[in-house]
Amino acid sequence: MRTTDRLSLLTDLYREHAGDLAAVIAQQRAFLATHPDVVPQLDDVEAELTYLLLRHHRPAQVTEVGTFHGWSTTWMLSALRDNGYGELHSFDKVDRARGSVPAALARDRWVFHPGDLRDTVGAVPAGTGYLFVDADHGRSFARWYLDELFPRVAAGTPASVHDVFHLRWARPWTEGSQVLRRLREQDVTWFTAARTAGRENLRALDAVRAELGITGARGTTRNPMIFFDLP
Repeated sequence: MRTTDRLSLLTDLYREHAGDLAAVIAQQRAFLATHPDVVPQLDDVEAELTYLLLRHHRPAQVTEVGTFHGWSTTWMLSALRDNGYGELHSFDKVDRARGSVPAALARDRWVFHPGDLRDTVGAVPAGTGYLFVDADHGRSFARWYLDELFPRVAAGTPASVHDVFHLRWARPWTEGSQVLRRLREQDVTWFTAARTAGRENLRALDAVRAELGITGARGTTRNPMIFFDLP
């Protein structure tokens, strides 16, 4: 999907799901207020875009690589709850999310897989309909999941990778540079609302957010994530 088409889709999704999104933002603010030990990793816009894309695609199975304290997990579970459909499979060596994700969100829609993904990759659902990656940001792990994880998920599946654009470009010798290189080799277009590398996209999304009165759960807009469809 071209960048302009994806931006148009996302602005439409903001308007379509504005009420539900506002409710989730209020929920997430309350979650942070009652869980001061939780360190959120997703910034506001990329968290909102993840929620909106899950609402749009309505995947039966979602795979999350990297949970930390469960901030991204709660956003994705909220989308599945609001869809009334779907299951999230989360993979992480650090088992902190199970201590913070609210039971009402987890219910029968969440499966946590502890351990190194390189050992548990066989548990990734064959029918994954959305792939979210926010784990080890080194290029060695990136090379591994580009070769071993991505081919397990069907071509065309929507995906996102976090921490790519902290600068106007991906830092050399990092996960981000490895992912961008592979996508470029496979002629895959990507979208970012990063303040550094996607300023115009962020400006357009912020205009819609202001129109709808959406101020975000954290008040941050670095948004270094990229969004794309798997080759």
